[in-house]
Amino acid sequence: MIPGAARGPLARMLTSHQMALADLTKQLAQQAILSAAEKPEKPAPAENLGNIVLGQIHAMQKAVKEDEELTVWFEGSSGRIRVLEIYFPSWKLAVLTGLDSERALTRIISPVESLQLVAKVTKVAAGNKPTRVGLVAPKNEARP
Repeated sequence: MIPGAARGPLARMLTSHQMALADLTKQLAQQAILSAAEKPEKPAPAENLGNIVLGQIHAMQKAVKEDEELTVWFEGSSGRIRVLEIYFPSWKLAVLTGLDSERALTRIISPVESLQLVAKVTKVAAGNKPTRVGLVAPKNEARP
């Protein structure tokens, strides 16, 4: 080894890279400390299925023509009912009111996540007025 060679251009380059690495390490440590000190982000809200169901039925009903109606059916173990109103006492629970095959007033109370509805656009007979499905949102809960 040549005396003084350690102080040449190679030594200066190694020293500058070490300094840059030290600065980068300090900067990363500062960012980590600041991130840990910040308030944690709020988790994304879970999907509100009741709000989605209400929005979908409303949108389909709004799109029908004057001589058409949106017919909504619920089929369960007790039979099939034509839904005339969907009431949400809360966004997690739906109360369906409608008519069964014998035209008896029937109500179904169901958690929204297990609700299965069939919607179909049908023509209204001449001279008859189209029936609209009533949609009632919860009173005490804000719409998310």
